[in-house]
Amino acid sequence: MTRTELDAAGITDPDLRRSYHLCRELNAAHGKTFFLATRLLAPDQRPAVHALYGFARRADDILDEFQPELTSAERAARLQALAGQFSDADAAGDPVLAAVLHTADAYRIPRRLFDAFLESMRMDLSVTDYPNRAALDRYVYGSAEVIGLQLLPVLGTTESVEAAAPYAAALGKAFQLTNFLRDVDEDLARNRVYLPADELAAHGVDRELLLWCRTQQRVDPKVRRALAEQHEITRDIYAFARHGIDLLAPRSRPCVATALVLYGEILDRIEADDFEVFGRRARVGTARRIRVGATGLLRAWQARRTTVPSRSGSDAPHSLDAVDHREHG
Repeated sequence: MTRTELDAAGITDPDLRRSYHLCRELNAAHGKTFFLATRLLAPDQRPAVHALYGFARRADDILDEFQPELTSAERAARLQALAGQFSDADAAGDPVLAAVLHTADAYRIPRRLFDAFLESMRMDLSVTDYPNRAALDRYVYGSAEVIGLQLLPVLGTTESVEAAAPYAAALGKAFQLTNFLRDVDEDLARNRVYLPADELAAHGVDRELLLWCRTQQRVDPKVRRALAEQHEITRDIYAFARHGIDLLAPRSRPCVATALVLYGEILDRIEADDFEVFGRRARVGTARRIRVGATGLLRAWQARRTTVPSRSGSDAPHSLDAVDHREHG
């Protein structure tokens, strides 16, 4: 129950409790898989995670292409307004922002991580292609890596947050790159390609060939080879990120390990389908998700029985103020 989670997190102010409750409702309604993953966390961790999701959802709603009446300029103005509101809890007048501001303060999450997220969201208003890996990495840092960094103080660490940060950022990156591979078809429908153009070109692939594949609903051999290369790059990032699980607080490891397994299996499905990403969407079956989730839930319950969280939300001194890991593998 939400009340149990809020009590466990020590959130007593009625207005703030309502703000966190709203964030939880947003997560449950729009981030179903992510919401289920939060069930593997301890009750006192969940409100902060819901709040961070709520902030990301606010930005997503501004970019939502189901509002075609909004121009890019209007969306950009709304993102700028969101950034301005985030600067001042009193000026915000938005219960979602009240919760995320409280979370950012409680866990000492630097403002620059939220700024970087909003900057990548602005890129989605005008950027439709990425010429090289460096350009794509700049987008992925703000759209995915900072999410891992925001969550890290909430998850807690056995050493410093600085030690675990490269792995948390890498896991966010791996999840995002998995999405890019899975959603090539859907992204093309939105006039976007989230794959480095120079790496595609090395295999004789360009936007025109990708659009041909989408029209034919089948993958060209050159495209298959290009996607296989992207697949291996993403696999390597998962391998790097996996080393960070042992640096997390024991009670948080089952949640992150479960997410890593399930997202990694999306890559398995893409490969098993021989990179036929046009006209189909790689998925992990419900039965498999239930089995992995149930195992994670049991491990989370066992870990919570044997560990006691520190009041700071981490098992070691932590600060993200000086962390910037855009250049990890």
